[in-house]
Amino acid sequence: MTKDCYHCGDPVPQGCQHHVEILGQIREMCCPGCEAVAQTIVDSGLTSYYEYRTAPAEKADLVPQQLQSLLLYDHDEIQQEFVRDNENSKEASLSLDGVSCAACAWLIEKQVKREPGVVSIKVNTTTHRALLEWDPDSVKLSHLLSVIHRLGYKAAPFEADAQEQQYHRTMKGYLYRLGIAGIATMQVMMLAVALYFEIFGDLDAEFKNYLRWVSLLFATPVLLYSALPFYLNAWRNLRARTLGMDVPVSIALLFAYVASLYATVMEKGEVFFESISMFTFFLLLGRFLEMRARRQAAAASANLLKLVPAMATLDDGSQVAAKTLKVSDVVTVLPGESLPADGEIVKGQTAIDESMLTGESMPVKRGVGDSVYAGTINGDSHITLKVSKDRQNSLISNIIRLQDEAQSSKPKVAEIADIVARYFVAGILIISAATWLYWHQHRPEDALWITLAVLVATCPCALSLATPTALTCSTSSLGRLGILLRRGHVLETLCNVNQLVIDKTGTLTEGNIRLVKAQTFNSFSEEHALVMAAELERFANHPIARAFSVYRNEKPQFDDVENIIGSGLKGSVDGQEWRIGKADFVLELNPDIDQLLASCDNHYQVWLSCNSELVASFMLDDPIREDSPELIKQFQAEGIQVTMLTGDHSASAQVVADKLGVDDLKAGISPEGKLDYLRHLGKDKVALMIGDGVNDAPVLAGAHLSVAMGGGTDIAKSSADMVLLGDQLSRILRARKLAQKTRKIIRENLAWALGYNVIILPLAVAGFVAPYIAVVGMSASSIIVVSNSLRLLKENG
Repeated sequence: MTKDCYHCGDPVPQGCQHHVEILGQIREMCCPGCEAVAQTIVDSGLTSYYEYRTAPAEKADLVPQQLQSLLLYDHDEIQQEFVRDNENSKEASLSLDGVSCAACAWLIEKQVKREPGVVSIKVNTTTHRALLEWDPDSVKLSHLLSVIHRLGYKAAPFEADAQEQQYHRTMKGYLYRLGIAGIATMQVMMLAVALYFEIFGDLDAEFKNYLRWVSLLFATPVLLYSALPFYLNAWRNLRARTLGMDVPVSIALLFAYVASLYATVMEKGEVFFESISMFTFFLLLGRFLEMRARRQAAAASANLLKLVPAMATLDDGSQVAAKTLKVSDVVTVLPGESLPADGEIVKGQTAIDESMLTGESMPVKRGVGDSVYAGTINGDSHITLKVSKDRQNSLISNIIRLQDEAQSSKPKVAEIADIVARYFVAGILIISAATWLYWHQHRPEDALWITLAVLVATCPCALSLATPTALTCSTSSLGRLGILLRRGHVLETLCNVNQLVIDKTGTLTEGNIRLVKAQTFNSFSEEHALVMAAELERFANHPIARAFSVYRNEKPQFDDVENIIGSGLKGSVDGQEWRIGKADFVLELNPDIDQLLASCDNHYQVWLSCNSELVASFMLDDPIREDSPELIKQFQAEGIQVTMLTGDHSASAQVVADKLGVDDLKAGISPEGKLDYLRHLGKDKVALMIGDGVNDAPVLAGAHLSVAMGGGTDIAKSSADMVLLGDQLSRILRARKLAQKTRKIIRENLAWALGYNVIILPLAVAGFVAPYIAVVGMSASSIIVVSNSLRLLKENG
């Protein structure tokens, strides 16, 4: 019986030996093309393509394998694994291989941005990842990946496990190169001692030349194999007509080797084989240590994905890959297991450990109807949940995506440092040429090694690493605090805040509003008034609405309800118009509004009317958060003015303001009024706005810097620069301290990098720096900068 190709569906010829292991079984392939494509799908971790495809793939002709593998990423089934759909574009996080410095990132961004349909691309040299957004109607993802490949870099969808494997492969390659360079350096140095100091007495010319040939034998593998990464990076930069860190290093190595080879063959002049070997060894050692340190800085966000289990148990008992779960799937989670997806509990009650998201160590009680998140840990009870979001739109994926975006958004100081570094390389090459000309005229025998020292010692690697490593480390630390950055300017602006503007309900208070007392009018019963109020509030997502939720009917009574942001809600039933909200809105059409309000206790914050006739008023209570007084006190201690900006016009707003001792209270303010207040602050004011509700969205978007509470509305979170996942205000203080320390460390890094180059350059030009000292100094400078940034990972704020 003839078998069909598992990939394309065509018959497999007799005697064909092409096969690939897919989904735990050996699958027959009809040709080398299908085998290559299928193996690429498996190697990319995208085997779910075969689980959910609706038809066999098109015949895989023998096109170049690299191009064929890139075309796979245009399939909708495969893109479901790693692509996020925006309103008019698509977005993907990519892993990059071969990126070594800021010049690489600049080159990739510059070339990809030229392509039509590219909305944005941001490359993070610390994490070796890129955030790409494109218009799928204008350009295909495979084309953009091919652009990156043509530059000499490899790009693939980011997967934590795949990047981990790539990292280990890269490190193993560096170790091989480092080992060869180290062994060769030891041998060549022994020969160099004999050549330079002639410890065996006066060497015969033939024996001296013999030692040079042996040194050439050891140095050649170092130049051709160990130093290869430097040449590849330099070639990428030169091909794109830009200058990177490895250009002067490659020139130094090649010039030294060519000059030494000439001296060996012609039996005259000096050789620098020991310098070549030592240069390469110390450069590789520095890169190796630097990669390990940068890996530590980048690991925090990537490790979040590893918290999501590989398998999930459906409600029928069968197990599937967690990443294949779809919206509305029902899964069961046993005690102690990690949740496989974001969802809503439909059965059971438990305590969930959400510390990986919020930083809060105490488990949180969750029951039927509560939202839970992938990667959090189920406590001591069996629960059943209904999946509400697929993996690409889960909270963990959004956190990683937003962290990547924040880390890739460069502050002004980083952009300036990158520009300076590029021009600095050009300056180094010019100064090196001038140095060689000068010494060639005055002391020709020393001209080459002095020029080599200038090329290597002044390479501005540390300058390019100064800012991105610090930003990556601080972003990771903020993530552990339960603070999610959504904009790149947060750390800069947080240091400069001199006014705090903060909402009351759900921010300074718990948002756990309770109905304390109800007062009815005009013969309406309290029970009827509560039911109608609850039915109207069903259509709102404000903490006040939740206070009425227990009085709702099973089926909504109002078909058409309008939410007037900042005022209240109105809806019609049986020809009657009902309103709930502020008094002036509820009684807007009542001619006796002034008289009615004057006769009522102003502690009643919410009012209900029917056809403009007053039905009831409700007194509410909202406890102040435990850490609110400390937040206000600490900000005021730093000389920051605190303003409470609230839409609540009742007496409770003044009570909260008095208890907390805020400097200024603005009550009864509409969303437009809040935004207008910010716009009219003095030019010297840098305002931090903290809010949680729908009515806070405009002011959160318009503030210099804004924080949305984790328990707040989605629109508030999408408008803010930061999201406080755990609702603990004290963490904002810790975030400010961390931002200040980040700024200090960035300044220290830049001062060290610039100071080192300013000192070493004249010394190298003057001939006071030996080549081996130059390479040790350059490598040490980069390692010091990265190590200094890693101090931020140890910060708890």
